[in-house]
Amino acid sequence: MSCGANSDWNPEAYARFRGLRLRPALDLLGAVGELPPGPVVDLGCGNGAAGEALAALGRDLLGVDGSPAMLDEALSTGLYAGLERADIARWQAEAPPALIFSNAALHWLGDHATLLPRLAGMLAPGGWLAVQMPHQNEAPSHRTWLRLAHEMFPGREGAVAPPGVLEAEEYDRILAPIGRLSLWETRYFQRLAPCADGHPVRRFTEPTFARPILEGLEAGDRAKITAAYDAAMKTVYPKAPDGSVLFPFRRLFFTLQRP
Repeated sequence: MSCGANSDWNPEAYARFRGLRLRPALDLLGAVGELPPGPVVDLGCGNGAAGEALAALGRDLLGVDGSPAMLDEALSTGLYAGLERADIARWQAEAPPALIFSNAALHWLGDHATLLPRLAGMLAPGGWLAVQMPHQNEAPSHRTWLRLAHEMFPGREGAVAPPGVLEAEEYDRILAPIGRLSLWETRYFQRLAPCADGHPVRRFTEPTFARPILEGLEAGDRAKITAAYDAAMKTVYPKAPDGSVLFPFRRLFFTLQRP
């Protein structure tokens, strides 16, 4: 799940909402059918959150990620037959996988029209490509980070661009000619627990979508933008009496089975 930023991911911050982030992975895996011979690849494996479910498939499980800290966490699970530190945009399988599984990772990469057919081409005959990506860029939770960065620190927010998720029709155009495609979107209504140190939506988004924005700022400016974001979220995502927040979150899924 490395997005190519200079500093490493924070596994503790990412794992704070482990259950909410794991459910889409399990929903994606449930849509994968019978596998041919070959290993399973967890592409953008992160801290190994999906490792237990993938290992239950009974194949050699290989994890690939660009974050050393996340790979250390994945190694500690003891579930992976092998772990490889690599840029997932350029990774190449050594042997044809039965399944390339990517949960919440490929949206950090561009040029999906080239990337996805290349991944599909690595599969064993009858193999599966299974992908889930957040599709939340137009929601206030994500647009507000970008708006505040441009308004508060013009020219200092770095080369920040929203993750590269296309519309469903584009994925159909790219992938349908390659194999048997199933494509869907789910809107999860997530209950975020109260946070003593900020709005729950901010705590959910800052270790992922907002990470490149915050990394480009000094500590004092990070404090200013997070305070402004917290204030904005109070109106958009109001807290319940117990301090929790109901947070709608869209995710795009597809599976592709190679002939």
